Amino acid sequence: MPNEPSHLLPAAQALALQALVAPALGGVVSRVLAKTSGGNVTLFAFDEGQGLEEHTTPFDALVLLLEGEMELTIGGQAVRAVPGTIVRMPGGVAHALKALLTSRMLLVMLR
Repeated sequence: MPNEPSHLLPAAQALALQALVAPALGGVVSRVLAKTSGGNVTLFAFDEGQGLEEHTTPFDALVLLLEGEMELTIGGQAVRAVPGTIVRMPGGVAHALKALLTSRMLLVMLR
């Protein structure tokens, strides 16, 4: 469709999530899939041992683990996520993420 930003998903296509973002050795890779005034959806790939340092956002977020294994720390509480699980991170609460195995996750930020 014309005038769509190149970083967003094309309309009316079924795409394999694994093809949209690949883990990088020793790194974290992300790709914004959708962005609206109501929130955004970002696909992340983490190499084993990588993560996001503790931070706080004003909005609730949902983490859907697609593959691998991750430990999330939310308000000081450790939560282990495995494929097929969803974790809500409340807005205003400090959180961090660490990949225990090479992992892919979908982050849905709600505004």
